[in-house]
Amino acid sequence: MNISFDLDSTLIPNGKEFETENRNGIAKLFGIEEMRKGTRELISYLQNQGHEIHIYTTSFRTKIKIRLTLKYYGIKVSRIVNEKENRKVLKSRNINSSKFPPAFDFDLHIDDLKGVGIESERLNFKAIIVEPTDKNWIEKIKSGIKNVG
Repeated sequence: MNISFDLDSTLIPNGKEFETENRNGIAKLFGIEEMRKGTRELISYLQNQGHEIHIYTTSFRTKIKIRLTLKYYGIKVSRIVNEKENRKVLKSRNINSSKFPPAFDFDLHIDDLKGVGIESERLNFKAIIVEPTDKNWIEKIKSGIKNVG
């Protein structure tokens, strides 16, 4: 299955809403962002289960910046879709939505925003919504994938 993850408040904090991995001073200096604790293990687990992992964000971060942050934490993803690409593709398809994972061949999207959950119902795509403060977020995702798959 092609699984996409949101960044802000899902994998990268927007404050102190969840615990993050350790990051050294040099990484901070180079603009490597904090990453939610357990992200690498979860993504590795999903990849070992045969899933392709992608990033799908409405952030304007460059793809290279996102890749550098992921690489620092030992995470490799197949594809990154940022807001620039998202807007272009959704506009060309006349889709009025903040996100539409099927446009990028993503079977399941993981996000923190309830609005994305509403869009998933309205536009008939699969999404798992995880609260930034949910300490059992990894289990929620694993069981959600079993229910979707």
